[in-house]
Amino acid sequence: MEITYMVIIAVITLIAGAITKTFIEEIPTKFIPIQNLAIGIISAIICIIFDVETNVLQAFVLCILASFGAGGAYDFAKTKISEK
Repeated sequence: MEITYMVIIAVITLIAGAITKTFIEEIPTKFIPIQNLAIGIISAIICIIFDVETNVLQAFVLCILASFGAGGAYDFAKTKISEK
């Protein structure tokens, strides 16, 4: 089940990133947590609709934490690369 969450979150992130890059030149960094929250909520709704997770609260917590975790890991990697 956990791998399914990650695939859904990755696809939603890809779609949200493509939409953002298409319509917005550069998103201010202060709005990235809001985008991560939206990705987590949308992913949780998809997981609930397709019965990946039957517990609604668990679906929302897992998807929101995973989306914030992925965003944090990306920022960490980007910061380490820019410091070198």
